[in-house]
Amino acid sequence: MKTLRPEGLSYKRSFMSEKNKLPDIVRATAEFEKWAARHVHMVLSDVKLKHQNMANAAFPFFRATFYRWAQWWPIICPELARAPQVLAVGDLHVENFGTWRDLEGRLIWGVNDFDEAWPASYAADLVRLVSSCYLAIEEEHLSITRKKACRAIEQGYRDALAKGGGPFVLAEHHRWLRLVALNKLRDPVIFWKKILACPRYKGNLPKDVWKLVHALMPLRTLNYELKSRIAGLGSLGHPRVLALATWDGAHIVREAKQLTPSAWIWARKLHTTQILSRKLVATAMRIRDPHVHFAEHWIVRRLAPDCCHIEISSLPEERDEEKLAYYMGWETANIHLGSPKAIPAIRRDLAAREDRWLHKAAKAMLKFTLDDWKVWRRKSGYLSKSN
Repeated sequence: MKTLRPEGLSYKRSFMSEKNKLPDIVRATAEFEKWAARHVHMVLSDVKLKHQNMANAAFPFFRATFYRWAQWWPIICPELARAPQVLAVGDLHVENFGTWRDLEGRLIWGVNDFDEAWPASYAADLVRLVSSCYLAIEEEHLSITRKKACRAIEQGYRDALAKGGGPFVLAEHHRWLRLVALNKLRDPVIFWKKILACPRYKGNLPKDVWKLVHALMPLRTLNYELKSRIAGLGSLGHPRVLALATWDGAHIVREAKQLTPSAWIWARKLHTTQILSRKLVATAMRIRDPHVHFAEHWIVRRLAPDCCHIEISSLPEERDEEKLAYYMGWETANIHLGSPKAIPAIRRDLAAREDRWLHKAAKAMLKFTLDDWKVWRRKSGYLSKSN
């Protein structure tokens, strides 16, 4: 039997103490949702659907439970949690990437969801991204090996830091990524069929949100049809309202989504309701989406078949997953470059990291995520409904 060194024994005792303080995933979910309900009007039917999806498979569970990740992170990876801090994405994963059009109409690719933006260790985003890759590999959504995925993400991140980053304009450059973004599975016919099938919205939008939606339409005299949209996993349960109109014989739509403060705030027991999504979008190394705007605790954006996130299931069969992982690592650095004062410290920290540090951390965090998922399936009461 291996003998623990004193510091190892101390860490183990500390870990067990902190681990035992956490409620199980069912109770933690109830506590988080009670907190979230103080900030947004939760759609209960959507919350039930979220719970069902969490039981159905591990990947949806991972995406839906960033609040739990935020609890585990400083316990499982305490040293990494103390690494140089940036304004981080937080809920970063392989399906948190998508496309939008810039002012010139060019197609841009990058991270497209910043609901959980909050200051955190730069490593938090990397570890969560790699963990999501591992889970996607385990569930056979990706065919790349863990080793290649981890190395590609870290190398992309390191290279972007070294070169000052750079956005992904899918024009004459990044042609391969353009083919991924515009593949036949992101069919406009399917997209609009889903939008048109959304039920009518029965509530009232806040005046400032309504004014913003109105201002983002190409013409001020359009007649809109308001619809409720069910989408996402982490934010499933938050009100999402679509303003649907017809312009010159074709549909256009804007989405308004109510935001909660980041789950980091809940996990750390902070006394603030600040939302930093707007700041992250403004400071990151990226070409901004001109159709994304904020009003109080709402985000309003344009939706279109080529302006939304990219699901793993919609990726074409012919794809270079190692290159895609590299790009994801690079784009993560693009976000962190929005915290320029932290970059020298991050470079020094990365230079001192031992080989496989990212793999070890992602593997550890994923283990506890899967343990939580098994508890959720057993205790939540949704397993029988999903079979």
